[in-house]
Amino acid sequence: MFLELSDVQKSYLDSSGSKFQVLGPIDLKVETGEFICLLGPTGCGKTTLLRILSGLEKSDRGEIGRGAGRFGYVFQQGALFPWMNVESNVMFPLKAIGMHGSECRVKAERILKMVGLYEFRKSFPHELSGGMQQRTALARGLVTEPELLLLDEPFASLDARTGINLQEMLRNLCGRLSTTVIFVTHNIEEAVYLADRIIVMGHRPGRIVRNESLDLKWPRDRLSNEFTEVLLSFRRTFEELVDPSTSSSS
Repeated sequence: MFLELSDVQKSYLDSSGSKFQVLGPIDLKVETGEFICLLGPTGCGKTTLLRILSGLEKSDRGEIGRGAGRFGYVFQQGALFPWMNVESNVMFPLKAIGMHGSECRVKAERILKMVGLYEFRKSFPHELSGGMQQRTALARGLVTEPELLLLDEPFASLDARTGINLQEMLRNLCGRLSTTVIFVTHNIEEAVYLADRIIVMGHRPGRIVRNESLDLKWPRDRLSNEFTEVLLSFRRTFEELVDPSTSSSS
């Protein structure tokens, strides 16, 4: 077992000082090398759970058993340092773990070649398209060869074609590097395309309402009957979350 969550819960205080629960209880097991998509509507606690897994926030209660050492985190907007060029952005986490000199540069150049940005390594973020910025963010998240990669809706702001291209690239990269992935999204088609397993979270407090491995072979064909059947099944689950009355008519 790579990662195990038991009774994980999180609450916040509102403006009046009253506590309200946003997450949990969550019980979840993740196997080494799995690509998991956390799927759910806005406000269901997906990002909160991701931040707890990364250590950016602490849960109020529960336990997290983790086999991972290094982890990478890719934010929705990339969060690149605008004063650094592409190469320096990618080298940053390597330097943060104490790596310097030629080894640091070699690793950065290797991952930049893998994401097709080597020739843009001296460019600054404002000189790149949105898709290229996200490729840089992916390179930065993967450059340390993390055991666990956390991604918070990294393609949500991109056009459909760019997003599809980056989905395929991400899946291939993580397969080559044997990385365990937890990917937050509210895009059902994206989740069905990417995931080995989809975890659907319901409304606040966010809890797991569906946990299902996908029996879809690679490469996945978005136009196939099998893909469409799985897609429609998860769409029905989403519709029931938004309007519970639909469950009686399905």
